[in-house]
Amino acid sequence: MLDLTTTQLIPLYLAALVIGFSKTSIGGAGTIAIAIFAAVLPAKESTGIILPLLILGDLFAISLYRRHADWGLLVRLFPYVAVGVVAGAGFVRIVDDTVMRRSIGVLLILLVVIHLWRQRRLRAQGEAPPMSVTRRRWTSLGFGFLAGFATMVANAGGAPMSIYLFTMGLGVMSFLGTGAWFFFIVNCFKIPFSVALGLIAVDSLWLDLRLAPAVVVGALIGWWVAKRLDIKTFEKWVLGLSVVSGLNLLR
Repeated sequence: MLDLTTTQLIPLYLAALVIGFSKTSIGGAGTIAIAIFAAVLPAKESTGIILPLLILGDLFAISLYRRHADWGLLVRLFPYVAVGVVAGAGFVRIVDDTVMRRSIGVLLILLVVIHLWRQRRLRAQGEAPPMSVTRRRWTSLGFGFLAGFATMVANAGGAPMSIYLFTMGLGVMSFLGTGAWFFFIVNCFKIPFSVALGLIAVDSLWLDLRLAPAVVVGALIGWWVAKRLDIKTFEKWVLGLSVVSGLNLLR
């Protein structure tokens, strides 16, 4: 990890920049960074290397949106997320690097498809009726497990979590605050699993230290851009690039 070439380091710095940007602006952009890391580095190891960078970005998001979290929603969601993380850790343990890389690609594409399907359905139906208690519970279970599994396998829990928060009808600030705390807590929860699987080691942490400044710069850019960006247009670009990145990992 310490003798990477300049050709390898440049895309990793760009990916780290995107991680910071995604944490304080448009979360979907993070899928691009995940795909870049998995393309430059061994797929399994890339998930462990990217984790401390995600946590660094989470800290910036919390500093900006920490007062707006819906803690009741988070408490209901976390048990299902924990089960998904454990299931994802078991999956990582038994698959080889090729399967891991292709799994990341499939997850990225699947999550984009789910997002687009959900958006189209809501546009067709108009304003969604209030959820029953039972439906809320099943929705929390399904999205919680999927977010936990996806974040453990590919650090790709952003898409299912975003769709879930949107489904729950949160306002903008509640959406940002709840998401910031969610990912910080879940990413910290993943650390022991990543260490036990050998995904986080001394070499990987040294690489994280080299890439950390790019995360900080990206987070500050994201904070500045978030208030000025045409989000709909940017979202289309992010989703399109996520599909391209996912398809590239399926090779």
